[in-house]
Parts: sequence; C-alpha cells; structure tokens
Amino acid sequence: MAREKQALVLKGTAASPGIAGGPVYHLEAREFPLPTYQVSPERVPEEIAAFHRALRETEGKLETIKKRVAREVGADKAAIFAAHQLVLQDPALVDEVEKRIRQGTNGARAIAAVVSELEEMLAQLEDEYLRERAADIRDVGDRILRNFLGVAGPALADLEELVVVFARDLSPSETAQLRPDRVLAFATVTGGRTSHAAIIARSLEIPAVVGLGEAMERQGLSRAKEAIVDGTRGEVILDPTPADWAEYRERKEKYRGFHRRLVSLRELPAQTPDGHRVELLANIGSPADLKGVEKVNADGIGLFRTEFLYMDRNSLPTEEEQFLAYREVAEKLASRPVVIRTLDIGGDKELPYLGLAQEGNPFLGWRAIRYCLDRTDVFKVQLAAILRASAYGTIRLMFPMIASVEEVRQARAVLAEVRAELDRRGEAYDDRLQVGVMIETPGAALTADILAREVDFFSIGTNDLVQYSLAVDRENERVSHLFETFHPGVLRLIKGIIAAGHAAGIPVAMCGEMAGEVRAIPLLLGLGLDELSMSAPAVPLVKQVIRSLSWRDARQMANHALGLNTAGEIRAYMDRCLENLNLG
Repeated sequence: MAREKQALVLKGTAASPGIAGGPVYHLEAREFPLPTYQVSPERVPEEIAAFHRALRETEGKLETIKKRVAREVGADKAAIFAAHQLVLQDPALVDEVEKRIRQGTNGARAIAAVVSELEEMLAQLEDEYLRERAADIRDVGDRILRNFLGVAGPALADLEELVVVFARDLSPSETAQLRPDRVLAFATVTGGRTSHAAIIARSLEIPAVVGLGEAMERQGLSRAKEAIVDGTRGEVILDPTPADWAEYRERKEKYRGFHRRLVSLRELPAQTPDGHRVELLANIGSPADLKGVEKVNADGIGLFRTEFLYMDRNSLPTEEEQFLAYREVAEKLASRPVVIRTLDIGGDKELPYLGLAQEGNPFLGWRAIRYCLDRTDVFKVQLAAILRASAYGTIRLMFPMIASVEEVRQARAVLAEVRAELDRRGEAYDDRLQVGVMIETPGAALTADILAREVDFFSIGTNDLVQYSLAVDRENERVSHLFETFHPGVLRLIKGIIAAGHAAGIPVAMCGEMAGEVRAIPLLLGLGLDELSMSAPAVPLVKQVIRSLSWRDARQMANHALGLNTAGEIRAYMDRCLENLNLG
C-alpha cells in the first residue's frame, strides 16, 4: 500500500488566534500591459477627461470601502481610506499627469510614470514615516490605473468565495479590506504581532500567522492550492492530506468549544479564584465600535481615540459634532467609565488640512499634548465637547504623551478656562470629572511619583513606552524585531509606574497592545494593574486567564519574571506559566 505523502508545515508568528482551512487565494501584484499609443493634440482633452473619470471612480470606490470598514471594523481602521482620498486631490499627482498627457503621453503611461516617481521619491527619504507613505501612493496609483484601463485587480474587498489569503505582506489598506465573511484566515511572509495586519486580524477575529519567512515564499506562495492556518500555534499546513484535514476538524471543534466557554464568561467578572478583581475595558475609535464592546460586556471604555473623529474629513470637527459623538458613547455605557483621550496627532497620525510641517522625526516632534498646548484654540473646542458630554455618563479625561508636570499643569489650566466659559454659557458638565494622563514616555515613567500628585489616574501606553525606552520604531522592518514588550527595562518601568500610582492612592491602567497579549496577563496581574484596556475581541480570553489564576501565584510569577535577564527568558517563562493553567 502506498504511503500517504506528508504535507509541508511552516512555522511563523501566531498573530491572531483560531484555526481555519480552505482554498488559497494568492494575493500577488498583477502586472498588466500599458498601451503604447501617443496622444495627438486634438485627443488631449478626451484623454484628460478619461483620467478625471478614473479619479472620480477611484474616489467613489474608496468612499464605499471606507464606510464599510468604519461600520464593520471601526473608524480607526477606515481612516487610511480618507488619507487615500486626499492623494487623489494632490497637485503633485493630478497636475503632473495632466502635464504629461498634454506632452503626448497616453493617460495610462502618464499615471504609471508619475505614481512610480512619487513612490520612489518617498521611498528614498530618511524619515521612516514618510517612506511608509510610498505604499499608500502605490495603492492609490494602482486603483487609478485599473479604473482608467477598466482592468480588474486583486482587491480583498471584492472576494466572492471563502478563502485563505497568502501574501508576501499586507499593506495597511489591504488589511483594512479584510472581510470575515470572505477571508477564512491569512498568512504572510513578513510581519509580526504588532504589524497592521496582525492588529486588524485580531479585531476581526480572523486566524492569522505572519513572519513565515522565505520558506513560505518558496514553498507556498506560488504553489499551494489549499492550506490550514492555525493562528494559535503559529502553523500553516500546505496542501493538507486527508489525515491533516481530519485532525484540523478535530482541532477546530475543540477551539469552538473553547470559544463557547469564553462566551459563557460574558456576565462573570474578571476575578481571580482568591477574590482579586481587575477591570477589563475596551479601546474604541468611534461610536460605531460599541457593538464589539457590548458583545463581550466590557467593564467600560479604557481608551477612546478621539483623533479619528478628526481624520475622516477636510476640516476640524466642530464642538457640537464632537459633543454628539462623545455623548452617544457616554449614554450607551451609562454608569460604566469612558476614558476619552484628547487629540493625539503627529507621529504616525497626520491631518493634512492642518498644514503641519514635515518633521525629521515626527514621533519625537510636535504631537499630542505638545500640539494641543500650542493650539489652544483647537484644544479648547475638544475640551468643551468632552466636558459637556460628561453630564450624560461617567466620562474620564486623559492627556496623552505627557513628559513633565509642567505639561499637566498647563493642560489643567486650559481645562479650567473651558470650565469657566461653560459656566458663563450655562452648560452642564460633571464638576467631579476625573483627569488622568497616559504614561508613555520614559520621562513620565521615571517621575510617576511626582505626576501622581497631579492627577486622578494613570494609563500606561505600552506601544510608545516600549518604542521610546528601547529607541525602536516598530514599523521599521530593519529594527522591529527589537521592539520587545518583555524587555527587562520596560518591565521595571511598568512596575515603578504601578508602585508610584498606588503609593499616591490612584488607580493604574494599561491601554497598549500589551494589555491584550495573553502571555503578559499573569505578569501584569502580578504587578498589580487595576485595569486592562484592549481591543474588544481580546476581552474574553484575558478574562479566562485571570479567572484561572490566583493573585498569589500571579505575584510569584511576576517576581520570578523580573529576576530573569532577557526578554526571551521572560517570554519562555510566561509561556510555561500559561501551559500550566490548562486554559483548554
């Protein structure tokens, strides 16, 4: 009897939990021939008109995708399409294409050439943030060109069948198009747990494995017809055998059972067996995200990213527009807390209509609280809207990117001015509104004992805290492997922040990606965090971990982890701790 051929198993990074299998959809750059004709002078108006029709068609399709993504995924994930729409109005693109058409180049070749030059120009810049915009130009340019030529392209939003997506990488705009009703799972050659693809996959509950390396590109990207993606183990099985499919069905049923157990925890508190309670909250970008919060019955909103109210538009939102959005969230959460972070632009979030100057290093530049304290006209409008909304629920106000006590005092002084103005207007607000700060700079972490005397609560933003502490840009593929939340130095900073907050009698939360990372939960629990805020889908599993572990054991685990020497040793130890919990 012939021996059954074994399937190839690739190992990568477990980016989003779950298991799924099916036919493979290879997301590849599809080349199509460009026409070679020259444009005669009498045909120039017709060719330019065709170019503008392509721009309008691209604008319309982007608007459709943006609205769907905002509705199904969240306003923060949809914001990238607003940025893409602005590219369509950029004179550097539109005027240059028209110029080349007038010189006799056909529209398709003019579009391709201008886009290629803009992309190359951005890709060669030293600033990492601006280099990343090259991918946006390429995405938009490809859409314009396909619409000009009437050629269909590889669009994830247009998938008609259930598939497993294979790609070398997924750009931010591609990941924002992922649809759970079409994409069973995905696997990529590059990427890590903190990549755009991984973060969006977790928010959509799509199993994903990333960072499979060149082995996938050689073995799977071009040849595999079917695949099984195990986002819990970090495995991809190419062209599974009947035995593999049988094991897959068994593992999938087991995972479904585990998921049903998680769902059954919805009404139960995040409390250890020995009675220690932790609040589990969710991060949102707009009122549209509340359906995910209610699905998992989170204890509140630990981070309302207000900048996304500013990004999907060409001008600043009014006080009334902001007030209505904040009030809607406050009313729906009722007695549950809603922590609203004031505007955090700059760094990786840019608002073109503000005309911000390009900076050599925007993450260290004019962003967040620094911008707001300089532009108090913008800041006061937002503070007024937040204060007015506080009369309709349990709102807490949080200032981002704090580095010094002076900034806290200046921000509070502006808040006092806005309170006085609302009093003159006869507007109601919560006069006991709690005010806190995000601890995400080393300076704030090391002076947390001083800052704690000035505020009502802390929230640790691990994404920036790790980035600034280790001098690592997590979006820079050359150094992103050095972005390590379990670095002993980072953990010592977190421990010190919590200790300083508790010594001053204020609660300490965490709202960065680390708060939803399962292997970090015993450690964070043991360090004494009071609240954890994460993407809504992460809440049930985090709750299960907390309910499976005594606080006494968690403190012992945290003490042991802090005595280890490397991030690798700490991660391995935390993995062993989770295995011993037998989460199912």
